[in-house]
Amino acid sequence: MKLKLTQTPAPVHTDLAPACGWSVWNELISCSDDQSLHKWNLQGEPEGKVCQLDAYYTDLHWYPLSSKRNQSGGTDFFAVGCTNGCFKVISRTGKLEKSVDAHSGACIALRWSYDGTALATAGEDGSVKIWSRNGMLRSTLAQSESPVYSIVWGADSDHLCYSTGSNIIIRSSQSSAKQITWKAHEGVVLKVDWSPISGMVVSGGEDCKYKVWDNYGRLLYQGDPFDYAVTAVAWSPNGDLLAVGSQDTLQLCDRMGWAHSKSHLKTGSILA
Repeated sequence: MKLKLTQTPAPVHTDLAPACGWSVWNELISCSDDQSLHKWNLQGEPEGKVCQLDAYYTDLHWYPLSSKRNQSGGTDFFAVGCTNGCFKVISRTGKLEKSVDAHSGACIALRWSYDGTALATAGEDGSVKIWSRNGMLRSTLAQSESPVYSIVWGADSDHLCYSTGSNIIIRSSQSSAKQITWKAHEGVVLKVDWSPISGMVVSGGEDCKYKVWDNYGRLLYQGDPFDYAVTAVAWSPNGDLLAVGSQDTLQLCDRMGWAHSKSHLKTGSILA
């Protein structure tokens, strides 16, 4: 089993592209340090610029298909985090709907809950915040001494998993509930993803390793070290496969972490 890879002959973006995300219409939106957002089709062909904004992006996430708003014919939009600490909500057509000042320092990561009722953001200031769909602050869930580089919701749209320093933390959005914390890597944890199907967590760090955990922080698998830091990890929607990205490297693994194939690219660090 291998991943089929497609690369355009010439780059569409003129600078670093830190994030991308699939829409429910099988369109891929990518954002770049050239301050543009571009649309791509399933064949990896560019379909034009969505918009150009005065911002440098860090993360991108589409509003979820499973939300009640979309089931009732709601609007089509996504959120992007920015290096100036704000997050922006942008429509599918490229219209800026809202811009919210969220963090001191960069807004590094953001994710909509599966039910679409909340947006979680994580910042360079070490804080994790939960916002309403309309951009109103509901709570500051956590405040850490180190930046929070990655965040993901649990399947119940109540618990959040995030990384700060070498630790991974799972915590309920009800701030009084007990949290689960464990040391996951010898270096900074750069990415985490939590499968809503299996409940397993995959992490990647500056120690060049990726690891698979259960949702109690028990180690299930540790992969062989890469040559460079692991900068991206992601579960497939059905929870049967996971992908691991590093410098010029993309690896496909089964649900327990065992490698199926490794592809070598000329892309620099894979960030998303």
